[in-house]
Amino acid sequence: MSRPSAGLFQRTLRSGRCRLFDNHRTGKSVVATPHVSVIIPAYNIADYIAEALNSVLAQTYRNHEIIVINDGSPDTAKFEAVLEPYLEDIVYLRQPNLGAGAARNFGIQTARGALIAFLDGDDIWHPEFLESQVRFLERNQYGMVYADALLFGGSAFDGRNFMLDAPSQGEANFENLLDFRCNVITSGTVAQKHAVVDAGMFELEKVRAHDFVLWLRMAKNGVRIGYQRKTLLKYRVRLDSLSGNSIERVQREIDVYHRVERLIDLTAKQRDIIRLQLARLEAEVEIERGKSFFLQKDFSSARTAFERSNGYRKSGRLWLVIFLLRVAPNLLLNLYKSRRAQEIAFVPRI
Repeated sequence: MSRPSAGLFQRTLRSGRCRLFDNHRTGKSVVATPHVSVIIPAYNIADYIAEALNSVLAQTYRNHEIIVINDGSPDTAKFEAVLEPYLEDIVYLRQPNLGAGAARNFGIQTARGALIAFLDGDDIWHPEFLESQVRFLERNQYGMVYADALLFGGSAFDGRNFMLDAPSQGEANFENLLDFRCNVITSGTVAQKHAVVDAGMFELEKVRAHDFVLWLRMAKNGVRIGYQRKTLLKYRVRLDSLSGNSIERVQREIDVYHRVERLIDLTAKQRDIIRLQLARLEAEVEIERGKSFFLQKDFSSARTAFERSNGYRKSGRLWLVIFLLRVAPNLLLNLYKSRRAQEIAFVPRI
């Protein structure tokens, strides 16, 4: 694997000879006619990008190109210093901060491969990831495939498989994706480029879950999506990347479903699925509101919020919490604080 000499990238930039070729630099060792284009958007991942790139360069499947898109990251100086040893092996793109969706689209438009593989810059592929996923896709004539992941990163979830908490059951069709019966990890996906482009690629707005909306659009277009039941990557759980408090996160999920209603032509059955999911999410909002009141020892307001949540979705466990709030609220609070410290950090004070 070739490597540029130390300081070459910075000297080239300072000299003004290429200015990253108008924000597009292709290394000399990049495969000329790749079958797979690996798309890696980058925003505040200087501490992780080397691990991600090393995992791609270690792939047993070699006919690929790596496209890294700097999405106007505030850590660009540090990021490019880390990136320097890899410049001859990648296509490096830069854009203003337009969001991950726009960054991935820039990568897709630049890609020369018939297949696209998406990897977040803080995740890690196992060496056989591409070989296994490309074979699985082509043998079964899928338009997109995804795999399971092992969670890591120093959180309470380390060592668990992603699919333990968000399983994929049944065919990964539109309705199963919409109803979260099938859950796709973006870093575990390989897709036919034309299927992604035909579905309109990613949303350009800075929104959450733009990948979820794209998978739905692809399924709506008739793209066959397959789940390979193998653990082929490591998915990093970073608490610092989970923006917003617990209520804001649920509200973003609500926003996603409203976007789906606007962007995709739905059947009556599919609208019913969204209606039920929105009711579930409204129940979760009330639970998070209840937790907030609970932590502030406003036990009466907490009980009211939990009762409203139970009106959306009956739960024996929640009935027990409501009962204990009446008879032993301080004991319940001490138990909660001792067992859910990581969760409490994201509960807002309202």
